Amino acid sequence: MSGEDKNKISNATPTINMNDPKSTYYMCSADHVRNIISLVIFNGENYAKWSRVVTKALKSKNKFCFVDGSLTKRENNNPEVHALEKCNSMVIVWLYNIIDKTLHGSVTYTETATEI
Repeated sequence: MSGEDKNKISNATPTINMNDPKSTYYMCSADHVRNIISLVIFNGENYAKWSRVVTKALKSKNKFCFVDGSLTKRENNNPEVHALEKCNSMVIVWLYNIIDKTLHGSVTYTETATEI
């Protein structure tokens, strides 16, 4: 392969396959804002139990990277930005759904699931 061909490949815009179940950005038809990913509701006193259940639930959906900080924000011109923001927003809502209503004020304005 010539040097010119290598440059074409390395400068190519990466594609995101959001239909691949192994992708971090994959959302199945059952993933929606009313999803309850845990029957354990965080009440301010049961963090250890809640966190363990939520970790397992998010790992099963391949979304744990949105809360553990391993997935970093992309530049606006990166093709992953829309997919990242969509999934991040969904994870925020899932977490919001399993936090006691008395604690909603402390998480309502978070921008990333990592902040929760």
